[in-house]
Amino acid sequence: MGFKKLLASMGAGGASIETVLNDVNVVPGGVVQGEVRIEGGSVDQEIQGLTVGLQARVEVETNDGEYKRNMEFGKVRLGGAFSLQERAVHVVPFGLEIPWETPVTAFGGREVHGMHIGVTTELEIARAVDSGDLDPVTVHPMPAQQAILDAFGQLGFHFKSADMEQGHIRGTRQRLPFYQEIEFHPPQQYRGLNQVELSFVADDREMDVVLEMDKKPGLFSEGSDTYRSFQVGLHDFHATDWAGYLNHWISEVGSRRNWF
Repeated sequence: MGFKKLLASMGAGGASIETVLNDVNVVPGGVVQGEVRIEGGSVDQEIQGLTVGLQARVEVETNDGEYKRNMEFGKVRLGGAFSLQERAVHVVPFGLEIPWETPVTAFGGREVHGMHIGVTTELEIARAVDSGDLDPVTVHPMPAQQAILDAFGQLGFHFKSADMEQGHIRGTRQRLPFYQEIEFHPPQQYRGLNQVELSFVADDREMDVVLEMDKKPGLFSEGSDTYRSFQVGLHDFHATDWAGYLNHWISEVGSRRNWF
């Protein structure tokens, strides 16, 4: 192996990649479009494959505590192997589907702190270190999700925080290995209620909406009246007064528990 090829195999002077997205704003069930620009280095190289996918920064709970890890999902391969000549440039367009379950990273006109999702690009090079790239995307709510979020706002709830957690919500259509929890502070009329947690798990027809009030470890379970899961159609959600629905449930539980 020549000196230049040796350097290229160590990542110096080898091929480089740049991913350009047409629009960083997407919704679950949509498509992010862009192109990957591959530029040859100082030597000819054999490209074994090119893939794009999505990556999320997910919280993992263990017996020793919590930590965060990058988790890839929705990964697809773009074409097969090819030879990349010295200094040559290849441009590969792509359209990457955003899974219906993908967590939202922005709503209410602002980015949600701590939500990190991006398009990851990997170039597989023979006898070389893989090159990689990550480009953030902003995932906005679908109309049906926005209707539920708006209902919380109409009732006076305020966004508190959100996170993505590794694991599964039992009894839902979840397929991804992680889910999102969105937490809200309650308004004064719901005194005694600490918070409400909201999760969406969608497919191409409808979504599971999972709500839990005042969640405390070991205190509540799915059989409790503080937990509720229901389905919302992605196309017929307009038929329901969601603010009224949520208020009725919260008021009913609160009255039984003498919260307010």
